[in-house]
Amino acid sequence: MSAEDSARGALAALSTELADAVERAGQSVVTVDARRRVPGSGILWPNGGVIVTADHVLERREEIGIVFAGGERVAATVAGRDPGSDIAILKPASMPAGVATLAPADSVRVGNLALAIGRGGEGLPGVSFGIISAVGGSWRTGRGGTLDGYLRADLTLYPGFSGGPLVDTEGRLVGMNSSHIAGGQSIALPSAVLSNVVATLLTHGKVRRGYLGVTSRPVEIPTGLQQKLSSPQESGLLLMGVEKDSPAEAAGLIIGDVVVEVNGQKTAHPEALQVALSGDVVGKSIKVKLLRGGESKDLAVTPQERQ
Repeated sequence: MSAEDSARGALAALSTELADAVERAGQSVVTVDARRRVPGSGILWPNGGVIVTADHVLERREEIGIVFAGGERVAATVAGRDPGSDIAILKPASMPAGVATLAPADSVRVGNLALAIGRGGEGLPGVSFGIISAVGGSWRTGRGGTLDGYLRADLTLYPGFSGGPLVDTEGRLVGMNSSHIAGGQSIALPSAVLSNVVATLLTHGKVRRGYLGVTSRPVEIPTGLQQKLSSPQESGLLLMGVEKDSPAEAAGLIIGDVVVEVNGQKTAHPEALQVALSGDVVGKSIKVKLLRGGESKDLAVTPQERQ
């Protein structure tokens, strides 16, 4: 066999593998008809009997229609939603087989091939192909939430693709696509982030975000003071304001404190504080480590829910 024939055969094999991946993953992709414009997409989640979609495609709470891969149309209700992370879950009147398969959280690398699948418009599947161009850490979303990570893929999200899956070459779910959460950029929320938010939404119906009642700014910590900490760090958050009757005031935090750690997480910038206050911390006593008057101090604070 010539080198040309070998290359042609390898390309044909790759093409077949990608088509197979789309076919497998496509069984778990649904149309979400909940807005006047092009419908969005959704993912048959592997547990809870729910569909995961992008919150921004839900322009109405009633008369939501779901179209499965086989063409069956059923009604659905909103089981929970979090605008900050652009994630919502829907409870359909019935749930078919063919739920999504999650890829291992550590399997996604920059340079991996990826496929975005959508089932908007006429309910027919569509696909876009590219590579993972960035795997990011904690970030503040354009809708006010704080998430533990994101994926950016070098591909096109066509109208109706939001809420649909980003999958690997085996058809396994690596993230949910959103065109609205990052100021117009096409971003995918990793499957691990989805799992955490979905679990919270199934329990509470919303994401409860902790609130301390402080204003702060990053500040460098002098080398001498760094030695006062069990785990030295170069910067922390200088408290510029403490709201009256807030959880922070009740715990004894004062203006001038330098917060270095909240709930076991270092706080070198305001976004890190938001991450530390996300999750199931509302109403629970957590430890805040700070520097005051040149000495390290620990306080117990009970975050309240941000309204």
